[in-house]
Amino acid sequence: FVVLLLSLLGLAAAGKLLVVPVDGSHWLSMREVVDILRQRGHEVVVVAPEVTMRIKPSKNFVMKMYSVPYTQEDLKKEFQAFFHFSFEQGCFLERFVKAYQGIKRITNFGVSSCGHLLQNKELIRYLEESKFDAVLTDPVLLCGAILAKHLSLPAVYFLRGIPCGLDFDATQCPRPPSYVPRGFTQLTDRMSFLQRVKNLLHDIPDIFLCDFAFQPYSKLASEFLQREVTVQDLLRQASVWLLRSEFVLEYPRPLMPNMIPIGGVNCAHK
Repeated sequence: FVVLLLSLLGLAAAGKLLVVPVDGSHWLSMREVVDILRQRGHEVVVVAPEVTMRIKPSKNFVMKMYSVPYTQEDLKKEFQAFFHFSFEQGCFLERFVKAYQGIKRITNFGVSSCGHLLQNKELIRYLEESKFDAVLTDPVLLCGAILAKHLSLPAVYFLRGIPCGLDFDATQCPRPPSYVPRGFTQLTDRMSFLQRVKNLLHDIPDIFLCDFAFQPYSKLASEFLQREVTVQDLLRQASVWLLRSEFVLEYPRPLMPNMIPIGGVNCAHK
């Protein structure tokens, strides 16, 4: 009787998870989590475009794919160009212009892919009828967040970070420029007064970068959900933020109660 009861409890604990990943290295870490969830008895459905670099079918999950208007070669070319920019040297203005151009091209791919997913009525109907318990997604691309809002499901965000501190804004998490160094500034958590000023000023260009990088998702969401939706609306809905951060390697920063560092997961993939 006890064995039967425990087996029933195990079945009751299992859930059905919708996963909307981001391609590339983002998926490698998330896949480790997906595989473990499947081993623990959860049913996992992964939604991805037909053209991907890293997201491939697996026995550990059901994969639902949708068509996109670009080829494997197009995707590979843009990702390689973006990676080359990341390692280039130069003055701040040069790097800003290249970042603007690179992020814009990558954003166009993400928005195009998301638009085709949301227009796929057969797939959307399947998702509506599947009665998922939650959505696991990387909000650096907001398509999973749009689906979570449409399906009225709890959203679990799995991420390394979002440009421009949008994750801080969405969670109302403190981000004092006096000791939280901004990305690419090469500053530490011990700054002089002038370095703190530089750290504060570094946020200004981010406003322009994020405006064009994320606003297209706001337009997509508003059209699909048939009501006005902002980027912050999509980000604020998260129930849990799983942060691929590790304070052994990074400078400390404030966290909110629903933000959980899981930096060790980056070491799982060989």
